[in-house]
Amino acid sequence: MDLEAIATVARQLKEQIRRVVVGQGTALDLLLVALLSEGHVLLEGVPGTAKTLLIQAFAASLRLDFGRIQFTPDLMPGDLVGTNLFNFQTNEFSLTKGPVFTQLLLADEINRTPPKTQAALLQCMHERAVTIDGETHDLGSGFMVIATQNPIEQQGTYPLPEAQLDRFLMRVRLGYPSAADEVLIMDAQQVQHPIEDLEQVTTAEEVLDLQKAIHEIYIDPLIKQYIVTMVNATREHESVYLGASPRGSLALMRASQAYAMLEGRDFVQPDDIKLLAYPTLGHRVIVSPAARVRNIESAQIVDECIERVPVPGARARGGV
Repeated sequence: MDLEAIATVARQLKEQIRRVVVGQGTALDLLLVALLSEGHVLLEGVPGTAKTLLIQAFAASLRLDFGRIQFTPDLMPGDLVGTNLFNFQTNEFSLTKGPVFTQLLLADEINRTPPKTQAALLQCMHERAVTIDGETHDLGSGFMVIATQNPIEQQGTYPLPEAQLDRFLMRVRLGYPSAADEVLIMDAQQVQHPIEDLEQVTTAEEVLDLQKAIHEIYIDPLIKQYIVTMVNATREHESVYLGASPRGSLALMRASQAYAMLEGRDFVQPDDIKLLAYPTLGHRVIVSPAARVRNIESAQIVDECIERVPVPGARARGGV
């Protein structure tokens, strides 16, 4: 597919989903970037901000195999990845697959389950495979996890460890819609829910082709150095206990390539890096206790790193 065709598919997909989810355009753009980057997403938002609905509409428009699991305190790793059960008719063990055996997995309220079960997703997210009783099962190259959590409520929750947060390509925060958008939401759902009328925009095979195509998006060596310098700035910031990892550099590079392609460009420019810096690096930055007392958050730190790092010249902007 050429860049114009890719941009057309992206526009059609956004139009479909906006019939269901109103006022979350930035989150939708970032979901598309993550999909093409073959990355996972952590969606944060208070109850009622359409986190689950956004993912359902996303999967329905793409016609991806969709699995959902509600994370609860009593959820066990076997409930997530599956287990081998003995079949008395054949006298053999057979695999009963868990919800992870799908293309798009919704991990709803992921922070409501204990770390033991959260850790069951680590191999799935990093290797796109799962090991059960010593045998490794492939989940496919297109496997994607979109997890949700409520950042406000703390009772009965288990914060995600840094190792798990690092495996998410980006963290996306959903806010309340505007008053005008909220009226549109009521209008759209007055008779029936619009998700019932969603049409397929593209196929899973075309999505895989798009994921391969982003590797051809040109990223200048100056842009790569810009990314590395910015990631290093998060490690050296005076308010940081632990900065972004090298996985953060790779995430920012791949996400910027996907964003450029969705914008109809065959090259990455510095503004792409600035736009995607916080979604890809913010959750990888651990604020020091002293800075936390002063109410300094990772968003402020990333913004300051953007300001401190010099922007590459004209050649990195697509110039000659």
